[in-house]
Formats: sequence, structure tokens, C-alpha cells
Amino acid sequence: MRKEISAGGVVVFGNAILLLRKYNGDWVLPKGKVKKNEKINVAAIREVYEEGKVKGEIVKYIGKINYSFKNCWQEHEVVHKTVHWYLMKARNMECIPLKEEGFVDARFVHMDRATEIAKYEDEREIIQKAIDEIKKDLNS
Repeated sequence: MRKEISAGGVVVFGNAILLLRKYNGDWVLPKGKVKKNEKINVAAIREVYEEGKVKGEIVKYIGKINYSFKNCWQEHEVVHKTVHWYLMKARNMECIPLKEEGFVDARFVHMDRATEIAKYEDEREIIQKAIDEIKKDLNS
């Protein structure tokens, strides 16, 4: 089993969250592999910028998710992935999808809608966790 570490962001502007739409129609959060000797938070900022052309500023670490999948290139290889997530804020809603990574759309979606259209359950949970953090900060 191979292990991979990735990092990504729940990027917020006002009451909207950045989502990327893949060529197959799936809406996902921006994330990607941490490079050798790269800090996880730096990787998260880099990936958000690479995949959506958004300069995110980290507000706080909001957790990690773990999952395993079969590598489509190596028939019997199972990859165990850990993704570290950061709540980030953006200064504006300008975003451009990274076509080379298979993204066809990038947009800021209302928070309530983001939890509905995100493809993966674990990402929906991270989005909800980010929303809870935002609401907690507003009420304090």
C-alpha cells in the first residue's frame, strides 16, 4: 500500500465557497499532493491557486480525511490518502479552472448549495465543518 499526503482548502468569499467542476460533472474542493519537503499549509495554498487561480489566505486548520482507492495505473496497488483541509478566505470571487487537471469550471457557490452539490461525502462534511467554524466566529 502506498501512502499519499494531500492538502486543500475550503475557500470562502462572503457566504460562498469555491468549488471546481471536473470534466465528468463532479463538483469538488481544490486539493493536491504535498511535494517533498513542502509544508502542508503551503501546499494547500499552492493547490488552491494552481487549480482555481484563487489566492487563498489561511484562517485555520479544520481537519483531515482519510480514504483508500485503487490506483488506475497500477492494477493491484492500493493508495491510502490523507487530505489536510484549511479554511481559507479569498479577497474576491475571480477564479479560473485548471483545464490541464481536468477542471472545466470554477465558481464560488452559496454555502448551502456547496454542501448539496459537492460530489464526495467526506468533502461535504469538511464544507459543513468550515461553515460551522464561520458561524461560530460570527457569534463570538
